[in-house]
Amino acid sequence: MSAALRRLSALASQLAGNSTTSTQEILASQVTGSASSSSSETEYVHRHHIHQLSPTIWLPRAAAIEPDAIAVYHRTANGKILRRTYAETARRASGIAYYFKKHGYERVGILSTNTPAFLETFFGVGGAGGVNVAINYRLKAEDIEYIFEHADVDSIVVDAEYEGLLDGFRRKFPGVHILVDTDTDSDSGAYDKAVLEGWEYDEENGSQGWDGLETQVPDEEGLIALAYTSGTTAKPKGVEYTHRSAYLAAMANIVESNLNTHISSADRCHYLWTLPMFHATGWTFPWAVTAVRGTHYCLRKIDYPEIWRLLKTEAISHYNAAPTVNTLLCADPNAEKLSEPVRVTVAASPPTAHLFEQMESLNLKPVHVYGLTETYGPITKGYWMPEWSTLETKEKYARQARQGHGFITSLPARVIKTKEDDAGNRDQYQDEIVDVEKDGKEIGEIVFLGNICAKGYYKDPDATRKLFAGGVQHTGDLAVWHPDGAVQILDRAKDIIISGGENISSLAVESMLVTHPEILEAAVVAVKDEKWGECPKAYITVKEGKQLEGKDVIDWAKSKSNISRFMVPREIVVLEELPKTSTGKLRKNVLREWAKGNTDFQG
Repeated sequence: MSAALRRLSALASQLAGNSTTSTQEILASQVTGSASSSSSETEYVHRHHIHQLSPTIWLPRAAAIEPDAIAVYHRTANGKILRRTYAETARRASGIAYYFKKHGYERVGILSTNTPAFLETFFGVGGAGGVNVAINYRLKAEDIEYIFEHADVDSIVVDAEYEGLLDGFRRKFPGVHILVDTDTDSDSGAYDKAVLEGWEYDEENGSQGWDGLETQVPDEEGLIALAYTSGTTAKPKGVEYTHRSAYLAAMANIVESNLNTHISSADRCHYLWTLPMFHATGWTFPWAVTAVRGTHYCLRKIDYPEIWRLLKTEAISHYNAAPTVNTLLCADPNAEKLSEPVRVTVAASPPTAHLFEQMESLNLKPVHVYGLTETYGPITKGYWMPEWSTLETKEKYARQARQGHGFITSLPARVIKTKEDDAGNRDQYQDEIVDVEKDGKEIGEIVFLGNICAKGYYKDPDATRKLFAGGVQHTGDLAVWHPDGAVQILDRAKDIIISGGENISSLAVESMLVTHPEILEAAVVAVKDEKWGECPKAYITVKEGKQLEGKDVIDWAKSKSNISRFMVPREIVVLEELPKTSTGKLRKNVLREWAKGNTDFQG
């Protein structure tokens, strides 16, 4: 590791474990060499040639540059097509911001699908100097109650469809203000009335508009959002997002997903909201798309025929989606090769080379990224290399499916050695940080350091220290590091199958299974085996109109596939649908329980 990286690792460790010294004091000491001098800190923070970074500034900026550009296209809950300009969207966001300021709301929950009100609230909370807490509307009511209580919300903006999920929370916390959005084409609901009240409050206080709101924050290290983890195996944790890191993560996504470079006839970025805005603040794309004055095509739900309609008629230039969403989109009866290419940022779970080949055949151009809620969404990219064009098709897409290199505003991704006990279980949380060999063979854990790592977990210092053990941010993902510097995930540590002393990557088995011409999706988990300790068990879905038996697939895998015999699943179960999260990730915790015989388990 270089001296610079060692210093940064030490700094990250200090930040993670220091409970009394402020971040700015630590940073000031790094720059000036002093311990905690207030004059040195002031000199560092208030230098004339910098400003405090916040992505909130991009909405009023877009409205000032192109007020008549279309910011939002949306089919409302009552079936009407709604179009709003950047001038209208910025004004509505300022109205909700002044409403929050008037009532002193500083921690605002959001429980909504992808709607214009969600986007407006996103910027309105930032403009009011508050913290947004957008969460998954598909969670159980008790989980929603837990998160909003843990996050200390004082108000909630909720889509009318999901208002009932707050019944228990309302009874327990009657003092928390609930603001319902009806998502219609008429300004008739409580949310719209709050926007109007905010405008009136602004007029009463000098009609400052966005000049009276916080687009220049007093401290860029202050919180802009709390993004909650899925909590499939433990209580959800609130990941602390800062203004500075959100700004830099969004800037990276502009570059890495080419939001401001058009490869279609669209006059600007036409971004389709297939990704939930609540998921890691929509991977920072609400800010990123707005920064380039793109059009937000909002979707209330994943509707594959509607997505294909928009792709064919609205010159969609970009969208983000998990591999499972892309798999089902490619399999939809409406699928056909588009006349113009669409950039598709793919993440959430490792994709297969086979999927990328399918997408390319439809003119859907994959941009493969990887990240976590703890990294504001994407933090690495599988960069396309021109020399790959001469490779055999399977090898070309296999390289594109690697997780690649660190983002432009981050530091390089690294893979570090992990401890392994006699049973082959890996413990990634060790104090000594040593990189694995860049040979594409030695297995280690992916770790990160730099601008777009989480500040920590809200109200959870123990989990924060574990996250940053050794001065790097841990992922729990096992990978190899290739000679060209690209990282490639083999599995989550808990998903590696150890059979007869051999490590089997569930991802490798899944990648093999989906090459079967009649298999749509595949998921592989470990089951106990008296002879080998563990062996793979697969769950699959089949393409529309096809039928398969598990034993036939096993025979095919043994005779036709290119994997070793010991990796072939002992059993294959055909399902109508695989269990997934709202963002398209396979819920392997559910499949593990089913494999044990707990078929009623739903997580």
